[in-house]
Amino acid sequence: MAANFASDCEGFNRRNFLRIGAGAGLLGLSLPEILKLEAQSAAKRNGVQSSKKADSIIMVWLAGGPATIDMWDLKPDAPEGIRGEFKPINTSAAGIQISEHLPKMAKVADKTTIVRSIYHSIPSHGPATVFMTTGNKPTPALQYPSMGSLVSKLAKGEEGVPSYVSFSDIRGGTAGSSGYLGTAYNPFLVEGNAGGDGKGKATLKVRGIQLPTDFTLEELNNRDKLLAGFDSTFREVDKKADLIQGFDAFHQQALDILRSDKTRKAFDLTQEKPETRARYGADNFGQSALAARRLVESGVRFVTISIGGWDTHSKTFESHSKKLQPTLDNTLSALISDLSDRGMLDRTMVYCAGEFGRTPKVNKNVGRDHWARSMAVVLAGGGFKRGYAHGTTDGQGMAAATDPCLPDDVSSTIFANLGIDPKTELNSSTGRPIQLFREGTVVDKLLA
Repeated sequence: MAANFASDCEGFNRRNFLRIGAGAGLLGLSLPEILKLEAQSAAKRNGVQSSKKADSIIMVWLAGGPATIDMWDLKPDAPEGIRGEFKPINTSAAGIQISEHLPKMAKVADKTTIVRSIYHSIPSHGPATVFMTTGNKPTPALQYPSMGSLVSKLAKGEEGVPSYVSFSDIRGGTAGSSGYLGTAYNPFLVEGNAGGDGKGKATLKVRGIQLPTDFTLEELNNRDKLLAGFDSTFREVDKKADLIQGFDAFHQQALDILRSDKTRKAFDLTQEKPETRARYGADNFGQSALAARRLVESGVRFVTISIGGWDTHSKTFESHSKKLQPTLDNTLSALISDLSDRGMLDRTMVYCAGEFGRTPKVNKNVGRDHWARSMAVVLAGGGFKRGYAHGTTDGQGMAAATDPCLPDDVSSTIFANLGIDPKTELNSSTGRPIQLFREGTVVDKLLA
């Protein structure tokens, strides 16, 4: 469960997660039903290319809309009231400067790509979040699946672990969900506090695929035997649905995940060296990033972590300098460095983004308001260029000046690195063929 510094200006607070119970719903039907839905809705897996450069993605979500003009695309020569209060500093990437409050990111800039020319036309939190997390401009006619859900469907994961895990139920589930793909491809949501229980021990578990406290495998097996008495009904349903495999197979997969120790071990942060844990930061956000790295090591394909508080309509420079940028700087740089040190960055993409940027003009409350016409995102690893800044904005940061690109272009490029053709078509529950990203194109300049 990721850090959430504040609700945004539209009054949204991330909803509280439901506690896991030990009832038959969890251990009897919920996960098998999900697995059954996965097979029922599975379409032909196509579009896989030989140019696959990455296996997994960690998305770092900055909820609220970060002022990227004060982070990744400073304008020191702009007029007062636009240029802001922060000074640019040099980085390890020649010719690239970023905010003085991101010194650790400056040291790993030679491992990143900063896209400074991304833009769209939606200055509202909800729809903009959907656009950025799905790679498709929202429409009332169709709910598009998140990129994590698409990866869960199209990229085969390791046995015994979920494909898509999220440390944040983004905007109450209106973004980050499976859309037209169906329930089977929703993220497995993390509950608990990665920062610890007050004694330094993380309290993390994934809803539906870890046994509740004090619930033993013997008790699980007993419930499994009890449920076996109802198998004949479900087999008949499976037969009518023309499933390739029966309910027993799905139920066995559920038990395999519940019995597997891969997820449990990934969340056991005590296995990490104290200096590694400290490197990420002792707070919930930092330790969630560390857990995300461990999940990817265990075979999870897509992990989302998030940190809120970026909706800075007032006192933006105070918030950025004292809390927002230092927190992000410490954790994001640690994640990128750690992945690199372990030889994982070549096969893991890191994608840091929010729903939009902020106005170049500082308002009367010393804040910046919503601005989607210019923003920046940070990419690292998995087939992207390193030490590269893509595109520019004009002298006052109002709009893209060179190499403009849209969120669906970035999403298309991410999927190209996964070896998945962005033009792949999937079928909705009604059989309608839908292209992954209906308007996106791969940005070749971003590729290594």
